[in-house]
This record gives sequence, structure tokens and C-alpha cells, in this order.
Amino acid sequence: MTVESNKETKKKLKYPRSIFFIVSNEFCERFSFYGMRTVLTLYLGRYLKYSDNMSTVIYHVFTMLLYFFPIFGAMLADSLLGKFRTIFYLSIIYAIGQLLLSLSAAPPLGIPAKEFSLLGLVLIAVGTGGIKPCVAAFGGDQFILPQQERYLSTFFSLFYFSINSGSLISTFLTPLLRSNVSCFGDTTCYSLAFLVPAILMTLSIVIFIIGKPLYKIIKPTGNVVLNVSKCISHAIYRKVTSKSVKKQYWLDYADDKYDKSLINDIKAALQVMILFIPIPIFWALFDQQGSRWTFQATRMNGEIGNFLIQPDQMQVFNPLLVLVFIPLFETCLYPLMGKIGLRTPLRILSVGGFLASLSFVAAAFVELDLEKTYPILPSKDLAQLRVFNTLDCDVTVTVHDPELSIALKSMDMWEDRYIEAKGERKLSYEADFSICDKAGITQLNNTQGEISVSENRATSWAITQDGLSYSYIDSIDKSDTGEPLIRGLIYVDPSQPAVDLELIQDGTVVLRLKMNSTSFHETKELAQVTPGVYDIRLNGFVIKEVPLKLGGVYTVVGSVTEKESKANVITVTEPNSMHILWLIPQYVIITMGEVMFSVTGLEFAFTQAPVSMKSLLQACWLLTVAIGNLIVVIVAEISIFDRQVFEFILFAGLMFIDIIIFSIMAKFYKYVDTPGDEDASEEIIHMSEKFGTVNASYRDDEK
Repeated sequence: MTVESNKETKKKLKYPRSIFFIVSNEFCERFSFYGMRTVLTLYLGRYLKYSDNMSTVIYHVFTMLLYFFPIFGAMLADSLLGKFRTIFYLSIIYAIGQLLLSLSAAPPLGIPAKEFSLLGLVLIAVGTGGIKPCVAAFGGDQFILPQQERYLSTFFSLFYFSINSGSLISTFLTPLLRSNVSCFGDTTCYSLAFLVPAILMTLSIVIFIIGKPLYKIIKPTGNVVLNVSKCISHAIYRKVTSKSVKKQYWLDYADDKYDKSLINDIKAALQVMILFIPIPIFWALFDQQGSRWTFQATRMNGEIGNFLIQPDQMQVFNPLLVLVFIPLFETCLYPLMGKIGLRTPLRILSVGGFLASLSFVAAAFVELDLEKTYPILPSKDLAQLRVFNTLDCDVTVTVHDPELSIALKSMDMWEDRYIEAKGERKLSYEADFSICDKAGITQLNNTQGEISVSENRATSWAITQDGLSYSYIDSIDKSDTGEPLIRGLIYVDPSQPAVDLELIQDGTVVLRLKMNSTSFHETKELAQVTPGVYDIRLNGFVIKEVPLKLGGVYTVVGSVTEKESKANVITVTEPNSMHILWLIPQYVIITMGEVMFSVTGLEFAFTQAPVSMKSLLQACWLLTVAIGNLIVVIVAEISIFDRQVFEFILFAGLMFIDIIIFSIMAKFYKYVDTPGDEDASEEIIHMSEKFGTVNASYRDDEK
């Protein structure tokens, strides 16, 4: 067939109608997955009552599992069921897992919540992991190459666009379903937050089935993984034992038993797999958007006028920017890169990796400035002391060794964050209550005694009508979520009944703490509340319009006597001051890197893979994500650094070195030409030409 007739055939072939159903299916499936994952960590910690550490472990094990299962999905698709049936059957398992999560969060059903939730997560990992290497490859199967090679590239862009559209909507919507809807007597509704993703997953199956008459379904070619393993093993055995026979390539030693076509396919696949070796470092950086970067955001101020950006909402920027960057890169950036010789897939991957490294440099600079706003925490050889005056009169306290003079006004606090201490240290004091005595509040006059502080701890003491008689270990660090923390420190006269300390917002009591005369209730536990402006009411006494801001730690100091009730809000730890929008540069840079790296990577894996191994190579690409997550877990667990900025610099350096190694490896890679199928011309198109207009592909789970 001549080049002219081939071009004419290209014009006659229309865009496959089946792609509409595949892309719509992917949109619903990604909505389902990201919607579930957005609220998963809070569900594990707040609803199932796992500790923060255990919640993190479960989350990362789940993530790693769903990236290991693509190998098994690829084996099913390539050797037994084919891509269509693999996607269909595993999607049903996926939907059942989502439904189990929703039912587990419904107390009236009496289902063991922890056990069924974990079972649901396993089923979701099997389902979503198993279909990952199949969906994009199944979409690619719908095109005839080389006649529709431009359509194929456009499909991968459209496919990735649908992924990020589903992610964008669900990441914004699902937290609102969790927090703004009440159900089963709770102020939140995790069951609904999981039910909506379950419904979307079911809808994705329905859409996928409706499109079946339009699909081009390729039959499985045999047990690819087993055949590859046997062929490689036989080649190695013959190379070791056949000393007299010399072959140009070690895999050629298997030519006595295996077809030349299989050997050539394995050669091509191994060439690509070798390039995958440096890839996990990129995902180690990229996936920290949902962990380290979110924790970084919890230490920042998200206020924009009356609107408040929540720390986990920063993740919305990623899919939003992807939707902007994909068409922008295709129409503007890639043509410019072509003019300076950076248009081939592996060079684009290299640029994407460099940008990932640069994004962590940006994160490190933000962290350096952010450290200046962090609270000073108790440390080795040092103790912290805070004294709260709960009385409606001024008190003067003199502490000896070290000599400290404390003039405490009514309902106020004094602190010293740098008291030298080895273990526990006793401090003698004298307190002047003369002003209180004259006001008839106490009969203590001048008192003396001892108070204690402990190394590496923040100790708070309360002045009451009985003197300095009450202490507790204070928690002054910001919350993990960034939300404000508050406790009540209220002295209730023994003659008075128990009273309520209430936080009121828009006429609704959002927090109620019981106080009585037997002890200072709620001093050992900090309550976490939503940032906002509150009225604080104590036994009829109201403090109007108190702002509780992100990152702040507050103590309500007060007293309830026969005469009156009084209270004051004291800021123990200053709220976040550095604005959250300073994170935008690092999100922009990492997303630019993602579009270049992820979007190009899977198309490269698809087009460079032999026909019989396309799903397998995509599964290997996704396996690099699992390894990347494992790297993050290892670095986090061994806790090399005390400061987060050093960890950011470590990852930036690792990525920079890694991408240099990758670039060197890429120089020696020889692109495989892309042949057509039975209905296509014998004409082949070189990869460097193929990637000339559009670079897009599928990297399934990135948020």
C-alpha cells in the first residue's frame, strides 16, 4: 500500500464511538475511588477509632495493595478472560467493596464495622487494582494503527481528562456529604459519603456493558506471565550450560524451544521494563501531596475573606491544574519543546522528573519560612511552665530557683518555655492573694508551697480559691488536621451546681463541656472544633464573637461563684499565620511534572509494548507506584530527620539524581516502531514522530 493511499485511509476512518462509553465508565469509576479515598483516613481515625499511626498504616497498605494487584489483573486479561471480561468481573467486586464500606458505617445494621470495613477495602483494592492495567489498554485496542495514531493520542488525553474531572468533583463533593449531612444520630454521615461512590461505581458498570456492541474485543493470547517466565528461565539455563554455543543476545538461547516472535516480544518488553527501574522515586514524591504536603497545609492559614480553604482541599488544585495543563501543553508547550529537541517521550519524562524535584525544593523553602511560625514544644533538658489564674482578682506569684516574678491578672496566663530540668524538678513559690482577700474572694492572704515541672513536658498549674492546687500536662502542639483545639479550665465554687461551658455558632450549641466543683473537667482532653467565630457561654456569662482559627490552641479560663460567673479565652498556641496559598507554586510545579511524566509514561508503555504484553507492561508501570509508596513509608518510619525541611531536601536530591540516571538510560533506548493490526497498513510510524502532537496517557491513581 502506498503512502498516499494510506493517508486516504486515515481520512476515511472515523473516531471509534465505543470510546464514549469507556471514557464515561472511567469518569464514574474515578469519581467513586477518589470520593472514597478522600474521607478514608478520617473514617479510620474518627469513626472506627483507630489511632493516627494505625490509620496511616492501613491507608498505605491499602494503597500499596491496589498497586500490586494490577499484575494479577494483567495476567487475567492477557491469558484467561481478556480485557473486557476482566474489567467487568473485577468491577463487580469493586462495587461490592464500596457498598460494604457504606453498610459498615451504618450503625442500625449492626454490622461489625472494623471487620467489614477492612474487607471492603480489600475488595476495592482487588477491583480497582485489577482493572487498572486493562481499561486504558482496552481503550487503545479500539483504534487501528497506524491510520488512527492521532486519534489514539487524543484518546489518552481525553481518558486522563476524565480521570481528573472525576477526581476534581468527588474530592470537593464527598467531604461535604460527610460533614454537612447528619445521619444515625451523628453529626457526620460517613455512610452517605461511601454510598454515593458505590452508586457511581455501579453506574460505571452499567455504562460499560451498554457499550459492548461497539467494542473491538481482542481474545487473550495465552498465559503471558508464565510463558515469559519459562522462556527467560530456559534462556538463562542454556546460556549457563551451553558453553560452546555463542548467541548475540542471551534471550536467543531459548530459540530451540520458543518462537522467535515471543523472544522478540520479551526483548522489547524488557527494554521498557529496565527504564521503569528509576520511576518509583517520582511516585514517592508525587503521592506525598496527600500526606506530607497536606500536613504542611494544616500549619497554614486558609482564610480568604469569609471563605476558608481547608488543608485537605488543597488537593483539589492537582486535578484542576491537570485539566488546564493538558490542552495547554498540547497546543503551546510541546510545540515549543519540539523546537529545542525535547519532544520525544523519554525526554518529556526526564523534564517531568526534574520538575518533581523542583517542586520539593519549593516545598522546602515554604517549610523554612513555616518553621518560624511553629509552636515551641517541650524538649530534652527543658520544661515548660504555665500558670492560669481562674480567680476574678489579680495574684502575684514569686518562684524561687530560678527566680521568677509572676504578676497574674484575673483570668489570665503566664508562661515560661525554657526552664532547665532533668527529669522532674520542684520549684518553691510564694503567692500574694491580698487583693483577692480584700475582694472577699479568698481567705488565703500569703501562701507558699511547691510546684513541679518535668523535662520534655509542658505543665500547667491553675490558681483557685485553694491556691496553686491543680496541675495537668498540657498539649500545646497544633492538631494534625489543622483545626483549632480548645479546653475549659473553670473553677466552680463547691456551693454551686454543675454548669455547662458551651460554644455557640449561629444560635446552635456545637460543643458542650460539663463543669463541676469536684475537679477541673475537660482539662486532660482537648476538643477539636471547626474554625470559625463562636459565642462562648458559661452559666449565663457570654463572651461574644470569639474567633477560633486554624492551628490555634485555646483555653477558656473562668470561675463560677455564688456572686457571678466570668470567663476569658486565652490563646496558648498562636493560630497559623503563613497563608496556605504559598503552597500553590509547588502544586503547580508537581502537576506540570505529572502531566509530562504520568500522561506520557503510560502511552509510552502502551505503544512500546508488544501486542501480547500491553496489559502486563501497564501493570508493571503501575507497580512502580506501589514501590514509590513503599519508599515513603520506609522514610517516614525510620524518621531520619527531626525537621521536615530536611526530608523535603532529601527527596528533591533523590529525584534529581534519579532523573539524571534515567536520562542516561534513555539515551541508549531504541524506540520500537508501531505496526498496524490485521486491518491496517504495513506502514510503521516511529515513536519520535508519533509523539509530535499529543502526549497523553493514563496513570490511574494519583491523588
